[in-house]
Amino acid sequence: MTLPLMPKATAVWLVDNTTLTFDQIARFCGMHALEVKAIADGNVAAHIIGISPIENEQLTSAEIRRCEADGAAELRFNARPEIDRLIHKGSRYVSQSKRGDRPSAIAWLVKNHPDLTDAQIIRLVRTTKPSIAAIRERTHKNIGRIQPQNPVTLGLCTEADLNAAIAAAAAKAK
Repeated sequence: MTLPLMPKATAVWLVDNTTLTFDQIARFCGMHALEVKAIADGNVAAHIIGISPIENEQLTSAEIRRCEADGAAELRFNARPEIDRLIHKGSRYVSQSKRGDRPSAIAWLVKNHPDLTDAQIIRLVRTTKPSIAAIRERTHKNIGRIQPQNPVTLGLCTEADLNAAIAAAAAKAK
């Protein structure tokens, strides 16, 4: 069974903003109906801010209206494919915990795909030219501790982006 992202926060939002039954919300959020009732009473999750499943594209407003009209109906997740979310233009935020993994990703790219240009590595890992140069020349301040790791497994880029960059570099080399 698929559960919504942050089920308690979703349940708080559904309790506050809809007329769904406790059973409907409990089934959708993977909770017990008594826990949802306690949320409605303010005994549980009083400090949790509700998150809209409509904004997260987990539900549609039409689906909520359908279930509000029929108390026995069960909420169904939005069938919209997640591929639309992966297509993203512009700069992407990299969390601070992953920023330390960049040198490892750069080392892996330089070692396994030397035909990639600096611009391609910058786009993949979102780094700077001096960092790439320092790792290539082995003058990086942490060069002794850098272990080459695949940027896809580190979560710095997608497999599709990496394959596209490798294919572009191979086509340019020919």
